[in-house]
Amino acid sequence: MNKSITQVNQNDKQISKSIKRFFTRFHISSALKASNAYKKKGIPVVEVFQYLFLLIFSNRSMYMSLITGKNSPGFAKDTVYRFMKMFQINWLHFTTLLASRIIKDAIVPLDSENRTNVLIIDDSMFERNRSKKVELLAKAYDHANHRYRFGFRMLTLGWSDGSTFLPINNVLLSSENKKNRVNEASDLDKRTVGYKRRMLSMQKGTQAMLELLKAAKKADIPAKYVLFDSWFSSPSTLHAVKSIGYDVIGMVKKTPKMFFRYNGEDLSLLTIYNQNKKKCGRSKYLLSVIVDVVKNGEIIPAKVVYVRNRNKKKEYLCLISTNTTLDENEIIRIYGKRWDIEVFFKVCKSYLNLSKECNSLSYDAMTAHTAVVFTRYMMLSLESRESNDSRSLGELFLYFSDEMSDITWIQAFQMLLQMFRTMLSDNTELSEDKIGELVDTFMNTVPALLRTQLQAA
Repeated sequence: MNKSITQVNQNDKQISKSIKRFFTRFHISSALKASNAYKKKGIPVVEVFQYLFLLIFSNRSMYMSLITGKNSPGFAKDTVYRFMKMFQINWLHFTTLLASRIIKDAIVPLDSENRTNVLIIDDSMFERNRSKKVELLAKAYDHANHRYRFGFRMLTLGWSDGSTFLPINNVLLSSENKKNRVNEASDLDKRTVGYKRRMLSMQKGTQAMLELLKAAKKADIPAKYVLFDSWFSSPSTLHAVKSIGYDVIGMVKKTPKMFFRYNGEDLSLLTIYNQNKKKCGRSKYLLSVIVDVVKNGEIIPAKVVYVRNRNKKKEYLCLISTNTTLDENEIIRIYGKRWDIEVFFKVCKSYLNLSKECNSLSYDAMTAHTAVVFTRYMMLSLESRESNDSRSLGELFLYFSDEMSDITWIQAFQMLLQMFRTMLSDNTELSEDKIGELVDTFMNTVPALLRTQLQAA
């Protein structure tokens, strides 16, 4: 019994040391200050932020910590509530700045110059079904479960090099349709960050996505391509992302209502497919064509790749790339990196208390909570990378170790095959079993001390 208690204490000390090293190494305090999170007097905001960050590893909520007196902070709970409700803090800028520091200082130096880095866009439900007084609460459609729920769509922008995924920023989308909003936003000064954050939450997902990409571009986060699924793919989106300075590799819906210019005619992808001869034999894709994406008279050339389903000959997926020089197999391989964000969502919900820890009615508090969860994942992802990459231990290993492997084409194609098994007519979500496998793979790479604490939580 005593040995067990001693081991737990040692684990807690080692975890605390890792967290302090992370906060110091990437200057969390200065990142908070740059995001307008500071106080002229009283408890420093970095201490409050660190307390919120540590809650997941204490296996207790803030309420239970205060009751039991264990791991209770040196400040009142109202201090925490006031901090989370501070509408002047720019949390979008904070997570973007922190991710940029981690990528540039810790990950990019370990990658070769030929590594293809990507940005990934996707959304997931942030449920608040038990309370109808939450600010900006809306009725949103959950594409994973095919039903409407009360909550928000957590639109997230992430970065991946094929080996490591880092969340960059996000916005909790309410609804642009006033009829779908249960509650409206609080009245704030239009010059404040809080007001702008609320206005962003009531925009369409495709418009909010562009704001997240602009923030990443401003932070100079290294990436060549933006990846997203069919929910965000449209000619207008392709043009908008291209104008920001990124190429797109995305999945496109096989709908007769969306047209691309092919051989001088505006045709749907279904029509283009039917007009062309398909590849036979063991080719992994059925067809590859060059089309023009036309919007308001502007034209962008793009390559469309029809990926075969070897199990069902009549089924196929459509991938589009605004970089027409890419090989078809390379387009498939790069798009395979998009599944990293599915693992991120699953880990955040299952292990990092994304939708359980914060019960505040304030939109600012929920935004602050997601920033805390994103920071937790960043630390875990970095620990996972460095615990498996021996070159991070010192320069000596640089000469004896190969670069950590990027996602292979075979892995990407296997992911596409898995998606075939569960896709419906207009929905291409991974199955729960597959996502569970990916999450287990990620958690197995996390250092044992952190993994034990998270599984206990």
